[in-house]
Amino acid sequence: MDRVKAAIIGSGNIGTDLMIKMIEYPQNMELVAVVGIDPASEGLAMARERGIATTHEGIEGLRKLDVYPGIGIVFDATSAYAHKLHDAALRADGKQVVDLTPAAIGPFTIPPVNMHAHLDQPNVNMVTCGGQATIPMVAAVSQVATVHYAEIVASVSSRSAGPGTRANIDEFTRTTARAIEAVGGAAQGKAIIILNPAEPPMIMRDTVFTLSEGADEEAIRASVEVMVAKVQAYVPGYRLKQAVQFERFGDNNKLKIPGRGEFTGLKTSIFLEVEGAGDYLPPYSGNLDIMTAAAKATGELLAEKIMSRKAAA
Repeated sequence: MDRVKAAIIGSGNIGTDLMIKMIEYPQNMELVAVVGIDPASEGLAMARERGIATTHEGIEGLRKLDVYPGIGIVFDATSAYAHKLHDAALRADGKQVVDLTPAAIGPFTIPPVNMHAHLDQPNVNMVTCGGQATIPMVAAVSQVATVHYAEIVASVSSRSAGPGTRANIDEFTRTTARAIEAVGGAAQGKAIIILNPAEPPMIMRDTVFTLSEGADEEAIRASVEVMVAKVQAYVPGYRLKQAVQFERFGDNNKLKIPGRGEFTGLKTSIFLEVEGAGDYLPPYSGNLDIMTAAAKATGELLAEKIMSRKAAA
């Protein structure tokens, strides 16, 4: 068995960019189906041109396709609401699901932090674009210090925020904040997203603030640099915008966080930008690129595990 067959549900920006990545940079997965709900969508047309089976009848249309029985992995790039219905059907059919929506049914997965932890789960969740960009930085600080509080601000071009992204704003903030704590290791987390209307469009910018104790500046800086390199392995356009910044707060100048109380310790500020690879979407759409790149990297690990199980059987 050379490759695991896979399908994508969602023929919008995210689903189409993931499709191009899977076709242009094949590893151990073979994309055999793309699913949408709009028969005139560009994503479905591009899939048909490349000889991939398509349907505009959603999840039920996918289940009718001849290739469906052989599919092992399904990527869902629709919405949090739709994913709940998709997951129930796919789980019943024994398919492993990579969820690119903020539905958070399965465990949160951030490739450089915990991508090996959930390979046996029927559903893994890719959190959000802001989570994929910033949680590795929170985790980097958590690896060398105790993080009491972490706050992230993700600023993305309004042009790269389609209907699905806009419909999921509330889920974005809740899901990202939960993942900052569950995966990033912060005791408390907060997430903010900004849709930037600037013209020409700006690439994705992210700011990460942590308040921690138990590590010096050099240890945190070194941990951040190692983590940046890990993310760059699958998102080459991921980089620090400037040097990591530090500020200390003691008993005489406690940091006051509205609704969170007063804190002492080391405040770390990390400034990032994410430039997309330009596979389907413009390079300024780094927020979408990091999601599809992270999903592909996770799918490849799932496929590896599937192939190893079949080889051992």
